[in-house]
Amino acid sequence: MSNITVDIAAMVVTEDPEAVLVTHALGSCIAVAAWDPERHAAGMIHFMLPNSQSSPDRAAERPAMFADTGVPALFHALYALGCKKRHLVVRIAGGSALHDDRGVFDIGRRNHDMLRRMFARTRIQVAAEDVGGGHWRTMRLWAGSGRCVVTSADEELEL
Repeated sequence: MSNITVDIAAMVVTEDPEAVLVTHALGSCIAVAAWDPERHAAGMIHFMLPNSQSSPDRAAERPAMFADTGVPALFHALYALGCKKRHLVVRIAGGSALHDDRGVFDIGRRNHDMLRRMFARTRIQVAAEDVGGGHWRTMRLWAGSGRCVVTSADEELEL
């Protein structure tokens, strides 16, 4: 097994059945993990913000920073590997309210709301999620099996 780290504001897709995609430090950010059991291909994005309109130049440079540019890029990259939308098993994690006790920015909730609207519009089904709360998360996706685990503090959750 080889770990492939998905950095903040980055995306990775792979057809390597030995790969484990992992992203750390999910606070208000959200990770979307998608796996195709027919192709044994997997992809993951770790996006920071809901909407690229706040910074079009940054979105052009780093589309994975934003939900509205990065998530479609993830799915298009998986389709380019031969994955089919109907086969994809999608899981999400993150969207916490860290360091925002008064809900002033509420980025975690805004990220989740944007993602839900995008998925409703494109008819993407989410198989499982671990979203919200006030803690950091790490998400792992095994490309060969589709196993997906989210860890936070001393807890481990199979999605």
